[in-house]
Amino acid sequence: MNLTQRQQEVLDYITHAQATAGVMPSTREIQEHFGFASQTAAVNHLRALEKKGVIQRQPGKARAVAVVSQLRRERIVDVPVYGSIAAGYAEAAEQQDEGTISIDATTLGLGRNKGVFALKVRGDSMINAGIHEGDLAILENREPQAGAIVAALIDGETTLKRLVQQRGKYFLRAENPKYPDLTPMAELTVQGVLVATVRKYRN
Repeated sequence: MNLTQRQQEVLDYITHAQATAGVMPSTREIQEHFGFASQTAAVNHLRALEKKGVIQRQPGKARAVAVVSQLRRERIVDVPVYGSIAAGYAEAAEQQDEGTISIDATTLGLGRNKGVFALKVRGDSMINAGIHEGDLAILENREPQAGAIVAALIDGETTLKRLVQQRGKYFLRAENPKYPDLTPMAELTVQGVLVATVRKYRN
């Protein structure tokens, strides 16, 4: 949004003051710097800058102003959504491209070269781990550890379960007592390790 010449001057002064002194100038300092007749004029300029979205103010706190352009932005990654995964009994599934979801990589602790993808959860076998039908499971391609929740291919079928190791052998366990453990007859391949879930609020 376009600023008036005076608004731009006030913004430049605030930005310079924060860069050099580390604090936001007071309204009196702004008044004196620009020769305003009162502090009210300085306050009005700050309100105008806030309304135009170039600064953020925290009500009730002196000098609690941030210049939006100077705020540190965390890295956002677009995670591909590859269809759905059964959180019930394992079943055959083909990978489908269903767009992307944007995720704050720093919050999830994701590195820059990590392979990350998402699958929509179907079923209730992981409900006691807080994973519900309709959630988006965010998964990372990395070496799994026993106890992790994983998307796994077991004897040709895929499912979302907890990876368990006993006596040197791996199997899959649900987080819902009505589902049995899944022990591979021939193949158990982990396709991704769960790092987060995204849930849309349902009325």
